[in-house]
Amino acid sequence: MNNDLEKYTKHVEGEKRGNIMVFALSGCAWCRKTKKLLDETGVEYSYIDVDLVEEEARQILTETLEEWNPAFIFPAVIINNRTCIIGVDESSLMKALEKLQIMA
Repeated sequence: MNNDLEKYTKHVEGEKRGNIMVFALSGCAWCRKTKKLLDETGVEYSYIDVDLVEEEARQILTETLEEWNPAFIFPAVIINNRTCIIGVDESSLMKALEKLQIMA
């Protein structure tokens, strides 16, 4: 993650299962649902509400997110900088989290 985006990143404590980063929109019901699922699972993760990023950092964020999610569909969950789950896909997210638990 780019250091210029650190101040926009919120961290949620939980069980360490790798690096889980959520790109979301603050008013998006699907984004809230994904964060709630992660909360209920009890895993540690970080997130950025993309719509709350100030203009000067937006270009950096756009470039970072574009690598994983060129269509800018939200939420986008990036796991260990290897896997990106776009949109609300509970099944894929749970499978990825289970895989992380096995690897831990």
